[in-house]
Order: sequence, then structure tokens, then C-alpha cells
Amino acid sequence: MNSLGPSTMFAYMFFLLFPFSLVNSAKDTREDFLQCLHSQNSNSISSFINTPNNPSYSSLLQNYTQNLRVRATKTLEPLVIIKPKKAFHIQTTIICSKKHGVQIRIRSGGHDYEGLSSVSPLPFVVLDLIDLRNITVDLAKKSAWVQAGASLGEVYYTIAEKSSTLAFPAGVGLTVGVGGHFSGGGEGMMMRKYGIAADNIIDAKIINAEGKILDRESMGEDLFWAIRGGGGNTFGVVVAWKINLVDVPPVVTVFNVTRTLEQNATNLVHRWQYLGDKFPEDLALRIFLRRVNFSQDGNTTIQAAFTSLFLGRVDRLLPIVQQHFPELGLTKKDCIEMSWINSTLYFAGIPNGASLDVLLKRDPQGRMFFKGKSDYVQEPIPKNALEKIWKRLYKMDAKMAELQFTILGGKMNEISEFSIPFPHRAGNLFQIHYALLWHEESIKEINWHMKWIRELYDFMAPYVAKHPRTAYVNYRDLDLGTNNIHGNSTYQEACIWGFKYFKVNNFNRLIQVKATVDPDNFFRNEQSIPYLDHYAG
Repeated sequence: MNSLGPSTMFAYMFFLLFPFSLVNSAKDTREDFLQCLHSQNSNSISSFINTPNNPSYSSLLQNYTQNLRVRATKTLEPLVIIKPKKAFHIQTTIICSKKHGVQIRIRSGGHDYEGLSSVSPLPFVVLDLIDLRNITVDLAKKSAWVQAGASLGEVYYTIAEKSSTLAFPAGVGLTVGVGGHFSGGGEGMMMRKYGIAADNIIDAKIINAEGKILDRESMGEDLFWAIRGGGGNTFGVVVAWKINLVDVPPVVTVFNVTRTLEQNATNLVHRWQYLGDKFPEDLALRIFLRRVNFSQDGNTTIQAAFTSLFLGRVDRLLPIVQQHFPELGLTKKDCIEMSWINSTLYFAGIPNGASLDVLLKRDPQGRMFFKGKSDYVQEPIPKNALEKIWKRLYKMDAKMAELQFTILGGKMNEISEFSIPFPHRAGNLFQIHYALLWHEESIKEINWHMKWIRELYDFMAPYVAKHPRTAYVNYRDLDLGTNNIHGNSTYQEACIWGFKYFKVNNFNRLIQVKATVDPDNFFRNEQSIPYLDHYAG
């Protein structure tokens, strides 16, 4: 089973048939592109340009592509990797890319699920924003300006340096770049209290396809709406975000309680599905479902790990859980009180007592082959369906499969599905994240694992949202459909995946914004908002 679309397959076959001409063409294009950059920059460009001749090129390309699967199939390598240190470097990159017909792929952390920030079937450059990571906190206004190359860990660290009672509601992946995370919405452990990251963005600076720098006032409310959840690499290069900081108590409570099938896990997971409207918005409770060994003789079972953040002390948490979810059997000794900033380490799996300096680390760790998918659930999944899921997790070769159930409700139900492009609000009980990881790099292994997760996804169809079946754009999934990479997609092609990420009205509005701000469809990838002359709206 091949995950490549038709346009990608064509590029791949052309490479196999005409490798020499392709290499020569790439070399010429690179030289022309570099000449253009030289002409636009009065100073040397060597400080922010990495070509294949640079020693750092390979490490920049490989180390910050987090998913090894995306490089297992032959693709073109970037002509150059550009690490801008100023907005002007981005502006000249856009000008020269347009002049020489080169695509731009924008990378802030390298965590794109399908690697679209680092690979392309067409000649391209990588615009790596990692050196644009300045963060300025304004305590008086409870806000901060964050450059797009900063990581979530750096954001959390910088806020905590200034205040122990301010925070920001975003994800748990500390090395994830804010550029992609905010552009796709940015779910996290505090979304039941404050919404997602994009709900708390109050300004931005973007460089458009003409190379102009715009803020919220000059870009207009339509474009400002679109960049907060409409996906990255579509409307321009966001270089900085202004975020609204939120209040947190000096002490929060966390717990991670595990139960196996032998400890009533099936009934607990089933019961958990009904709690979104009962828990207060201060309480987040996720479930991680995976197969584990439970004896030395190799016997396995399914484990449900109930992982929680509560914005308050344990003495207030226990009565809430005991009232609404007594079946869990939560006790005080299961709970740990800590500061909010230390909870970010806890949810990242970093041992208690570690220095907060770990939040500043950007080095990639544990890169593996990976495939992810997502769903939203609107009616509780029956027990017999849960038991069928367990059977699929028991398959011997799916050793590193994991399902994550994330409870919604709270503030997420109060915000309109049209307020930003992210539409997954009232009516959704919880989100499912499907993840499958493996070490083997053979095409046979890749195909087997892709087949397993696709079959699980197909099996889940009756139990998840329908018309459309929805998905989270930050868990990008090219199985849902792709654009024609050459830029001439139809509305019928694009809405197949677009409705799943954004629903109908938001997707149609995104298309209208795209037609206004990037009519040449310069910023594009396999799942960017396409430019269309007209659509069936």
C-alpha cells in the first residue's frame, strides 16, 4: 500500500528515469537562487544559508525531521536551508523563490506529522525559523510577544521566569515550535479552562507573498482569523505572535493512575466518556491506552493510564473526582502538588526534580518512524467496541501503538466553532489521537504499520463524528486527501480533507481569504488552503 499521491508518484518516477537531468536542473536553480539572495543582501549571506556543501546541511535536514517515515521514500532534498536571523532575510527569500519558481517549506520545530516542513516533490528551500525565538513578556498587560521559531518549552520557561501565577494554554510537547502549533490551533492540558492556544492570540506579524510585513491592524481581521488555526504554510510566514497570558494558582495537582483490563479498565474507560459536562473546567483528564507486559513470562494486557491536571490543590480535587468518578478509586497518595511550570515537565515525562533548564533544550530526541491520525467523538463508544479496540492492540507487531482520549467540554463548549478556523467545539465529547511508532526502516515494515493503523481508523468510523468525519489539522494526515502539488486543485478535491479539518463554513471562508491574500498560490503544500477561482459555496 503506497501513501504517495499521484503528483508525488510522478515526481518520484521522473527522478528514477531522469536523475542526471534533475540533479543538473537543481544545481542550476540553486545557483540562480543564491545569486538572487546575494543581490538582495548587501552583507554576506553565508551566516544564514546552508547549501549541501555546508557541513551543517545534513544535520539540519535530518535531525529536525522528527518523523523518520517521511524520509524513507525518496524525495527531493532542499536546494538550501535558510535560517533567517532577521525579517529581511525572509523577505528576500520570498522574493527570490518567486522569481525562480522555488517552493518554500516553513519549519519552526520539525514536528509536522507528515514532514511537510522538510520534504517536497518539487524544487524547494526550507525556511527554518529556529533562530527567530525571542520572547518578551509584559507582566502589566499579561501578554507576551513570541517569535515563531521559539519552542513551547522556551515559552513556558520565559513566562515562569517572570511570574509563578501566569501561564499559557498550549501543548505538552516541549520541543514543538510555536509557529506550526499556533497555526493549527494548539490543544493542551488547560483548554477546558481557557480554550486552545489560538484562542489566546491577540496579534501577529506576518510576511505575505509580496514580502510585506503586516500586523493585525494592517492585515485585517479576515487574515488574522485565518492564521489562528487555518494551518501553516498557507497565507504567509508568521514571524511573531502576541499571546494573552492566563492566570494559574501557585499550586496545581497532577496524577497518573493506571488500570489494566484485570482492574476494570474497560468499565472505567466507558464511564469516563460521560464526564465532560460534569467535571469543572479546572480539571483535565486524558486516557492513554496501550498494550503492556504484566508478568515476567511475557503475558500482556491493555493498560489505561488516567492522566490529569487540576488547577488547584489536592484537597479540592479529591471530592470532585470522588463525586463524579468514584470508580477510579483516586486517593491522595496518587496525587502530586507542584507549580504549573513543573507540571509541564511532568506531562512531558521528565523526572520529578529535574532542572527547569530542560525546557530550553531543542535537541531532537528519540526520532522514530511514526504515523498518527485523529478523530472526534460525539456519542460514547459502547463497551463491545472498546473490547474490539483492545483486540487490535493485542496484535503482536503493533507493540508501540497508543490511543489517547482527551476529554473536551468546559470552555471548549462556550467558544463558537466559527470564532477561528478550529471548529471542534460544542457537541464533541472527546478527541482520539491514534499513534503508531516503530524502529524498522524497511518498506515492508512501513507498509505493514501503515496498514494496521489505517484498518483501525476504518474500524472506528461508526463510533466517531460523521458528516463530516472530523480531524485535527495539527495531527496532519495525508490519507485524508491532498492537493495537486502543482497548484491547480479543484474545490471537490480540496474539500475532501478540508471539511474534516475545518468543517464546511470555516473551510469556505479560508478559501476566500486565500484568494484575497495569495492569489498566485505561492505558499502551498499538499494540504495548504488552495487558491480557487470559484467554489461551490
